[in-house]
Amino acid sequence: MVQLKSNHWDIFCSVVDNYGDIGVCWRLAKQLANEYQIEVVLWVDDLASFNTIQPEVDLAATTQQLKGITVNLWHKPLPVTYIPGQVLIEAFACQLPAEVIQQLVDLKQCGQGQPCWLNLEYLSAEAWVDDCHALPSLQANGLNKSFYFPGFSRKTGGLLCEADLFTQRDVWQADSGNRLALFAKLGIEHCLDSDRFISVFSYETAALQALCDYWQHSATPIRLLVPLGRSLNSFAKFFNLNNHQFCAGEHWQKGNLHLHVLPLTDQIGFDRLLWSCDVNIVRGEDSFLRAQWAAKPFIWHIYPQDEDYHLVKLDAFMQRYCANLEPTAAQAWQLLSLNFNQDQQKASVESWQHYDDAEEKLNKHAKIWPISAIDDEDLATRLVHFVKNS
Repeated sequence: MVQLKSNHWDIFCSVVDNYGDIGVCWRLAKQLANEYQIEVVLWVDDLASFNTIQPEVDLAATTQQLKGITVNLWHKPLPVTYIPGQVLIEAFACQLPAEVIQQLVDLKQCGQGQPCWLNLEYLSAEAWVDDCHALPSLQANGLNKSFYFPGFSRKTGGLLCEADLFTQRDVWQADSGNRLALFAKLGIEHCLDSDRFISVFSYETAALQALCDYWQHSATPIRLLVPLGRSLNSFAKFFNLNNHQFCAGEHWQKGNLHLHVLPLTDQIGFDRLLWSCDVNIVRGEDSFLRAQWAAKPFIWHIYPQDEDYHLVKLDAFMQRYCANLEPTAAQAWQLLSLNFNQDQQKASVESWQHYDDAEEKLNKHAKIWPISAIDDEDLATRLVHFVKNS
C-alpha cells in the first residue's frame, strides 16, 4: 500500500526558458533543504540546462545527490519510482506524469488523504494576484490542488530569498577588491574600479545597438559583461561581427566601449556578477529577482507577449518599484524601461541620458528596495507556514 513520506517534498520542473525555470526551482530546493531540513526531491526534464547553473550535475545519472537534495531525471515513463511525500509542487503549470497522478488517486481512494499539491506560479506584481493566491482547485479525479503565487504584497506567496543573502551581498560589496578579483578571474584585464560595468543577460533588442553607439563616446570606459547566449546577437552588428561565433574570454572595443564575453556561470557566480556591476540588464524570473536583491539599478527585459500584455506586467512592477522613489528619478527609470522593452532606439538613448542624471537617486533607492520588497517573510518561509496550516 502506498503511504505518504513525512518531511518529504517533491518539486517537478519542466525546463522551458533555459535557466529561469530550473533556476527558481533549484534555489527553492536548496533553501528548503538548508533552512528547514526538508527532504527535497527535484525532478528535472533537462539536465543539460541544469548543468549550466550547477556544474556538478551528472548528465548521465537518472538519480543523484546534490547539495543534500535528490535530483531525479524526469522522463516518460519515470526512470525512478515516485513515492508520494508531504508536499508536491508542480512548477509553473508543468504537467505531472500520469503515474504520479495515479499514485495520488490511489492514496485518496485508500482514505490516506493526499500530499499538499501546489502549482507554483510565475512571479507577478499585478494586483489580481492578491485575490488568486492560495485558491484551491478541485480536480476532476477528486484531488485538490492549490495555486501558489509569488508576489510583492503580504497577500501573496512572497519572494524567493535566502536568509543570509543580503548579509553575503553587503560583505561582498563593502570591499571593491572583491569585484576586481572576480573580473580578473573572468579574464577582464586592465580595468579600473572607476570604470562603469554593465552586465547584460537579455533577449535580442535593437535598443542595445543604439545604446552602444551612445556608450562608445562615454568619458568613462564602459565595460559590457555579457555571458554567452542570446544577448550577444544584439552586439554583433555594432562591432562588425556578423555571423561570428562568440567564445568566452573574447574582448572587443569600439571607442570607449568594451564588450567582454563571459562564460555561463553557476548561481553563486551569477549573483556575484550582479553584485559587482553598476547596472544590470536581465531577463527571466530568476535573474529579474536576483537583480533586485543585488541592490543595484537594473532594467528588466521582459519576455514579449501577444497584444503587448508583457507591458502590462512591466507597468505593474514599475508602479510598485517606484512608489517611494523621487518622481524625476522614477520617470527617468520608467521611460528607459519602457523604451528598452519596445525596441525603441532613439528613445532608449534619450532615456539613458535622463537615467544618467538620476543615477545617484536610483542607486540609493536600489539599496532600500530589497528590504521593503521582502517585507516580513520570504517565499520559502511563507510556503512552509502555508503547508503547516493546510
